[in-house]
Amino acid sequence: MSPRHPVRHPEATTRPRRDVSIRAGRVPWVLMLPALVGVLFLVLPLAGLLIRAPWGTLGTRLLMPEVRDALLLSLGTATVATLISLAVGVPLAWLLARTTFPGRRYVRALVTVPMVMPPVVGGVALLLAFGRRGVVGQHLYEWFGYQIPFTTVAVVAAQVFVAMPFLVISVEGALRGADRRYEEAAATLGATRAVIFRRVTLPMVLPGVAAGAVLCWARALGEFGATITFAGNLPGVTQTMPIAVYVAMQSDPASAIVLSLVLLAVSLVILTSLREKWIGGL
Repeated sequence: MSPRHPVRHPEATTRPRRDVSIRAGRVPWVLMLPALVGVLFLVLPLAGLLIRAPWGTLGTRLLMPEVRDALLLSLGTATVATLISLAVGVPLAWLLARTTFPGRRYVRALVTVPMVMPPVVGGVALLLAFGRRGVVGQHLYEWFGYQIPFTTVAVVAAQVFVAMPFLVISVEGALRGADRRYEEAAATLGATRAVIFRRVTLPMVLPGVAAGAVLCWARALGEFGATITFAGNLPGVTQTMPIAVYVAMQSDPASAIVLSLVLLAVSLVILTSLREKWIGGL
């Protein structure tokens, strides 16, 4: 077959060629309607929250003891959970990104499981592991007389379980995108792996670590299902803000709206700061 006479598809000879190129900046109107429906679906519940908020008694309700206790407990436990996630999640992300070992793909899959697992199932899993009759919890109770469930420690454990994967995924992505030539240059100069990690790798991926930590903190702050299953609902001990919202909706909806506004404000501040500082180019 001569290359000067290429065979053309039959439809190409009968159909006129259509110019399907999309001009830059031109609005694809066929996509506008479903996009607007999607935006309205996301915005309307938030607008309802703002419209129905008891603005006149907002300050008074925020100073109520039960609201204040839930707010302080949530902020404290979410911060501790983030620090624990940083301590164990960053090394785990480094192992997943920079080393090879048998079963690494399965470990990576297990790390992401809490992100897709129903939170209540996560709480049941924590009970079976660290409960009074759990795999590990029964030994803790026999040896030390201490049980984790229905304590503030249980709140932190539930938050770490569901929030740490967000940190690991963020840090692993930052490590994979970092330029390894600096690490190789440091290795040729005789630096140990620990020194390379502390003085070369960590500074390079610090924005990714910070973004992952903020996402982890936000996820821990909003955790509900695993917390109420594993830690219960004890005011001042395990009653976090999401649990307080759930309880308040049954007796005092106005307080539930106030608590929801606080969580919404925190989420907006976090997303705005992330957008401006670390993911502004996306």
